[in-house]
Amino acid sequence: MTKKQKSGLVYQLKITLRDIKPPIWRRVQVEDCKLSQLQDIILTCMNWEGYHLHAFEIGGEQYSEPDPDGTMESEDERKVKLSQVVRGRIKKFTYTYDFGDNWEHVIEVEKTLEAEPGVHYPRCIAGKRACPPEDCGGPWGYEDFLKAIQNPKHPEHEETLEWVGGAFDPEQFDMEAINEKLR
Repeated sequence: MTKKQKSGLVYQLKITLRDIKPPIWRRVQVEDCKLSQLQDIILTCMNWEGYHLHAFEIGGEQYSEPDPDGTMESEDERKVKLSQVVRGRIKKFTYTYDFGDNWEHVIEVEKTLEAEPGVHYPRCIAGKRACPPEDCGGPWGYEDFLKAIQNPKHPEHEETLEWVGGAFDPEQFDMEAINEKLR
């Protein structure tokens, strides 16, 4: 007896980090999942750890983890699936990670496909450029970070390189490493 293959719909999403030039983006294919699971996929694709607050903004509504203090008004992301978003005819929404640095991502539902037999989802199928390091100060801090690491005469060059682990290539994109983590 052979193992039954999963079948169904796959959503192809383009995730673009807003306010960064040239753009940093990932194209991923995912099976239907809860927004909380999509959040994990986004973090993996962007190579972020996930220790900051986040929220989805979809059709004027905010979705995030339940706030134990009750101070943040949002819907529970664990109760909404991507298929519900798409069914509502929403093709583009935002995901914000780290409200201090304010990393805003535009999530575009590019198309819906049939799942391919034998393919592991989620999977990253394309992308450009390295994601900025966490806690570098958002899009504007990232510009300063790049200036510091790229100019040996910059007063913060050595300290910034040490902080980032010795090296950082803003053009590097390693799809194989991302897919390994997604598995």
